[in-house]
Amino acid sequence: MIDLGKKNLLGVNINAIDYDSAVEQIVDAAKSSTSFGVAALAVHGVMTGVLDPIQRYRLNKLELVVPDGQPIRWGLNLIHSTGLRERVYGPTLMLRVCEAAALNKLPIYLFGSTDDVLKSLTLNLTNLFPALEIAGSHASRFRTLDPDEKQPIVDDIKNSGAKLTFVGLGCPRQEVWTYEFKDCLSMPVLSVGAAFAFHAGMLKQAPSGLQNMGLEWLFRLYCEPKRLWKRYVYLNPYYLSLLFLQWTKLKRFDTNDTQTPSREVLYG
Repeated sequence: MIDLGKKNLLGVNINAIDYDSAVEQIVDAAKSSTSFGVAALAVHGVMTGVLDPIQRYRLNKLELVVPDGQPIRWGLNLIHSTGLRERVYGPTLMLRVCEAAALNKLPIYLFGSTDDVLKSLTLNLTNLFPALEIAGSHASRFRTLDPDEKQPIVDDIKNSGAKLTFVGLGCPRQEVWTYEFKDCLSMPVLSVGAAFAFHAGMLKQAPSGLQNMGLEWLFRLYCEPKRLWKRYVYLNPYYLSLLFLQWTKLKRFDTNDTQTPSREVLYG
């Protein structure tokens, strides 16, 4: 197992870690009912933190931020000589955590996406892991919640008997949700984004060859050009240029250069 701790990548703290260590930490937190926020960040997720000091604060307050994208793994290897041989891909991490949850009898909760996706996701996960208990689920309302809507969600998840929660709201809403809810839930909260749609069979994953070359973004851009073109055409080159500046030490990125949120932002 590999766990080299958090590393500064463009001012965002990313854990230089592998699957085995990430799963072990998540399961340990679930067993002990410990608040444990987890995010799997690709370039877009990291750049939301780079461009917004409030989001950077939220990300840097999460207990575990794994290198979801190959360019993030490459950045850690380049800047910090971590020698990571593979990324910790959110959809794969979700399956490995579900497998461990089934083995350890840890019920899970699914929050986000649509009723149709959740229905298919529940069916597919229980087919893959017959011993997995899905204690409950809640589809997204696709809007910002009022403050008085938070506690009923917390109560529903806690009363379900779940020991960990997966969140699929899309980046950056899911990371905001994880930050805002993790301490109230006293369990691991994992933001895994498109993993819901992938494992529900509603969205195709990129071929493994493209994933290994760091070109998953190109496949997703081909599949959803109207929604994703600004994200990839603008943010990918910007990420690479900033990575060059950090590598050459032409620019310093401070993980403490953040801004504390002045109020809760609740998505649901």
